[in-house]
Amino acid sequence: MLTIVLIDDDPISTFVTEKLISRNVKEPCQFYKYQSARVALEEIYSIKANYLFLDLNMPEMTGWDFLDLFNSDKNEAQIYILSSSVDERDINKASRYSIVKDYLSKPLIKKYIKSIFN
Repeated sequence: MLTIVLIDDDPISTFVTEKLISRNVKEPCQFYKYQSARVALEEIYSIKANYLFLDLNMPEMTGWDFLDLFNSDKNEAQIYILSSSVDERDINKASRYSIVKDYLSKPLIKKYIKSIFN
């Protein structure tokens, strides 16, 4: 079973992402959904996630803050930024994080899902 963590303060975006992945990935998936990056960071090490989808613009703790504090030695999840921002500065900044596999723009589409999960 694949374990997938979704960190996004927008529940509609999280719902859409979960449905798209569920419908297009053959393996069964277990989802952990967080509207707070801070809460996700507190719990992430007890979850053996395969994939983590992270929004950047969230209140209290941003996706950038999460990435700065995340310890990749304690969790081997493949991290994908899933953001509505198409700002080149964000895309370039994301590429400087070695733990970030890719920067994807919302909404997640089938093409992205196929490349990530195949």
